[in-house]
Amino acid sequence: MIITKVSAQKRPGRYNIFLDGKYAFSAGEKTVAEFVLLKGKELDSEQVERIRQFDADAKASDLAAHFLSYEPRTVFEVLQYLKKHEISDEVANSAVSQLNELGYLDDHQYAKLFIKNDLRVGSDGPKSLLRKLTQKGVDPEISQTELDEVLDEDWIEVGQRVIKSMVHQAGKLAQRELKRKMKTKLLMHGFDSGISTEVIASLDLEDDEDLQMQALKKQGIKAYKRFRRYDESERKFRIKKYLFSHGFSSGEIDTFLNGEVINFDDLAEY
Repeated sequence: MIITKVSAQKRPGRYNIFLDGKYAFSAGEKTVAEFVLLKGKELDSEQVERIRQFDADAKASDLAAHFLSYEPRTVFEVLQYLKKHEISDEVANSAVSQLNELGYLDDHQYAKLFIKNDLRVGSDGPKSLLRKLTQKGVDPEISQTELDEVLDEDWIEVGQRVIKSMVHQAGKLAQRELKRKMKTKLLMHGFDSGISTEVIASLDLEDDEDLQMQALKKQGIKAYKRFRRYDESERKFRIKKYLFSHGFSSGEIDTFLNGEVINFDDLAEY
């Protein structure tokens, strides 16, 4: 078989190869240069097959390299990208292996960088990061190995970032309720109970009696307004239940119900 024509495609860098006057296959610039595919060159069937295989590998490598040029990727993400571009599994795996050998594709390094960036500006705890990395196709064992390298003080710093906006609620919520809400938020962000407790402790939330009484007054008035339609006995029962569920102690609740925080006669104004 003889190459009778080499014509450029509309896609830059791709060429149509004609053998004995008929279209045979397409090839990229790298393939054309590697096999010197010029008009008049003679090829046998075995050579054509080698050329096609080389071109498929080159195309996959170029696609993967282009995909990696924007940002780091996982092996899984690259394989999915190549699959979307109709690259066979065999060729895709070969391209990934080459990139891995060259150091351009490494899930260990990806996980390390992903965690580092999140620690710097993110709000994810260990469990959340493990889940995100798993979704990106990183082996959980690899992710966990990198997560285990993170120091407790780094997790505490991230945790503080998660709940810093809640600190201003001191004086509006009971200390116990505020800490409970903080812990719930930290758990939702992937921190375990132990780290969550350390994060909250690091904020040095003092048991300020004035702030606690301020919160008791605020929540007590809210409860009174909600249950004012009931008779006195039922109203006090419901207020007590409400305040207890919001983190106030029995002693603090009795203080409110005894009119020591705000005179009940004054509650009519609310």
